[in-house]
Amino acid sequence: MLVEIVGYENAGLSASIDMIQQFSQTTSSHDELLALFPPIGSQIDAVIEQIHRWYPPVSVRLTIRPADLESLVWSCDFCGEPITLGPGGDALVLDSRSSDGPGSHTIISHRHCLAERIRPENGGERARALKIGKMC
Repeated sequence: MLVEIVGYENAGLSASIDMIQQFSQTTSSHDELLALFPPIGSQIDAVIEQIHRWYPPVSVRLTIRPADLESLVWSCDFCGEPITLGPGGDALVLDSRSSDGPGSHTIISHRHCLAERIRPENGGERARALKIGKMC
């Protein structure tokens, strides 16, 4: 599989698709089944499901499931409730990095879940957590 992520062509990314998750679902029609198995050599759309930056190179997990192409739903790392990533969703994707070495960890959170965990006396940061990424 060759992957091109527009804007990151020279970033040294590796990519994979979770094949167990992709092919473990049931289908209701032959066309739906064929959609799970793109023809060899075909060019298809995918959604980035996860990005791992623990060690170089950056590793990207993709999904090609039709439902994920419409709206990617994940679980909030704080409350465990479903959260929609992408346009119209309420998700924040946070990368935590160490100041003294390589690697990072990604946390996906509802805006309000992050804001609730910021100290009450730090009202400015709480307000930014509720607003970041939203169109004015």
